[in-house]
Amino acid sequence: MYNASEQFAEFNQANVSNAIKLASLSIENAEKLVNLNINAAKLAIAQAVEGAQAAASARDVQELIALRAKLTEVGVQSAQGYSRTLYELSSEAQAEFSALAEESWKAYTKGVASWVENASKSAPAGSDVAVNALKSTFAASSAAFDQFQKATRQVVDLADASVRAAAANATKVTNGKAKRAA
Repeated sequence: MYNASEQFAEFNQANVSNAIKLASLSIENAEKLVNLNINAAKLAIAQAVEGAQAAASARDVQELIALRAKLTEVGVQSAQGYSRTLYELSSEAQAEFSALAEESWKAYTKGVASWVENASKSAPAGSDVAVNALKSTFAASSAAFDQFQKATRQVVDLADASVRAAAANATKVTNGKAKRAA
């Protein structure tokens, strides 16, 4: 026999579970970002102290000019490293959130499919057309969402490849300039 209250309770329990997973995932990723920023701040302070000490001990203008070039290169490399790590953390977080969303969607569609099936078994005689329309609408909605998900994944993968290529190119350019300056 069809029991809507049990299915409603299961649906609510799944929603609570997903909310807890989402909150945990958000906190974990925020913690990673805070740690990255703390480490970047520590590195920036250490580099500033080192640069100030080196500038204070410079003996002539040529040494200061060479020091400036060296500090600029170190700063650019630090910024690139920070940006790369930030991008990796963002990509990882996006993948984790996407996996959670996909898992939730699968559970939701399974639950709705079960509800539709149970409802169709309990439907009054003569409601076959309405039940079939409901099943058809649900199937079409699920298929459309799956297509949207695939297209989104392709766009994200393309954007990721583009960013990684740009980062690699920037690293090559920076390293090339550093070698020429040396």
